[in-house]
Amino acid sequence: MKSVTVITDDITQEISRSFDYEFEGTTTFNPLEISPLDRQIIGDEWKTGVIVGPSGSGKSTLLNEFGSEEVISWEGDRAICSHFETAREAEDKLSAVGFNTIPSWMRPYHVLSNGEQFRADLSRRIKDNAVIDEFTSVVDRNVARSCSVAIKKYVDKQGIKNLVFATCHYDILEWLEPDWVYDTVSQSVEDRRLLRRPSIDVEVIPCSIEAWAMFRQHHYLTGDINKSARCWLAIWNGQPVGFSSVIAFPSGTVRRGFRGHRTVILPDFQGLGIGVRLSDAMGEIYVSAGNRYFSKTAHPRLGEYREASPKWRPTAHNKQDRGDYDRLYEGNHLPNVRSNKEKYSKDLKDRHKGRVCYAHEYIG
Repeated sequence: MKSVTVITDDITQEISRSFDYEFEGTTTFNPLEISPLDRQIIGDEWKTGVIVGPSGSGKSTLLNEFGSEEVISWEGDRAICSHFETAREAEDKLSAVGFNTIPSWMRPYHVLSNGEQFRADLSRRIKDNAVIDEFTSVVDRNVARSCSVAIKKYVDKQGIKNLVFATCHYDILEWLEPDWVYDTVSQSVEDRRLLRRPSIDVEVIPCSIEAWAMFRQHHYLTGDINKSARCWLAIWNGQPVGFSSVIAFPSGTVRRGFRGHRTVILPDFQGLGIGVRLSDAMGEIYVSAGNRYFSKTAHPRLGEYREASPKWRPTAHNKQDRGDYDRLYEGNHLPNVRSNKEKYSKDLKDRHKGRVCYAHEYIG
């Protein structure tokens, strides 16, 4: 038991009389504490742990046993990506929390949505021995799930240790896959190292080009789309979460060739791995029909996934500097390409210099 004493005044006396509560300045209470037995279950080292329970149940008090939450500040006239040491660090840490909308990386913090601000704050807090309170409290449950999955992947990949979250939401546990969970209701720790997240079953269906309007603002490069594109929707739990389009492969040597044109996952669902699986699904649909399927991307996460996947084979143009337009034009005899060389070679060369393009063929 603990006790605390305050100065009594007219207000405390009036309120105590109104509720027949005997109060002379001192109250006693029994704060939550992690028992020695629970400490043994937790151990000295873990990846992620979670303290979960209703509001006012003592989660923040318990969280303080593991450390203090870092206060994050943002400069109003700087892009959020500029708050990291390097561009690579910005890419890694923003992607780590499922924040993959590149245009939003270039905006100041105060204009972001609640979900984007939540992810941006997390991107600078995820590190060894960090504690994070009110996890997913200010975002909808789609963002909560996708962010939890993304964090789990990043923690495993980077080998982060002793990260602790406090939350009132039980629904994120199976998506975050923590090593242990302390429930303030039962006041006990459960070892969750064998917990596995649910499967994500996405249906891919053809759609009209009009569906692009829902996704165009979220594409990392452009809102334009080829009018001849064949379009597809990714549906999860009855709602659209992703879009992909395919066009004919512009080559005089490849027969029955197609290539990926646009792939977008709505921000609330980024981080779940739907984007790369949708890309695979497009390749499978076209290759299984007797076609060849190619795709190019400058997005580092999608490009790195294909580099490591046995389902994709790099082409001769893989990892080329997109500013090297002289090289791209070599051997290309298509009339529309040759005639536009002078038009594109200077302005696009300057714009894309140093930007790597990943180029692959899907082989299944």
